[in-house]
Amino acid sequence: MKKFVVLYNAPQSAQSQMAESSPEAAQEGMKAWMEWASRAGNGIVDMGQPLGAGKEVSQSGTSDTTTSVGGYGILQAEDMDGALALLEGHPHLMMPGASIQVYETLDLPGM
Repeated sequence: MKKFVVLYNAPQSAQSQMAESSPEAAQEGMKAWMEWASRAGNGIVDMGQPLGAGKEVSQSGTSDTTTSVGGYGILQAEDMDGALALLEGHPHLMMPGASIQVYETLDLPGM
């Protein structure tokens, strides 16, 4: 099995989405995520979490991030097609402007 990092992108930060969501809407959202998790089953290594504001560190210093990444998860599948199949009908995609990026993790030589 290979592992895949899943990045959840949205035009609005996860913090602001959660702050603007009513308790009823939050409960419905969690229900949709748990239904997806049930379908994905053992393909989920780590459900992940929403991400707050971030910092970017470079040789020239530290600055606020400008990315639209609002959360992450880790999946396992035989190949990329298998990972993509696990994401079919994912509730994150119900949000206007949302997308999901999927990256296969690579083994480090000698590790």
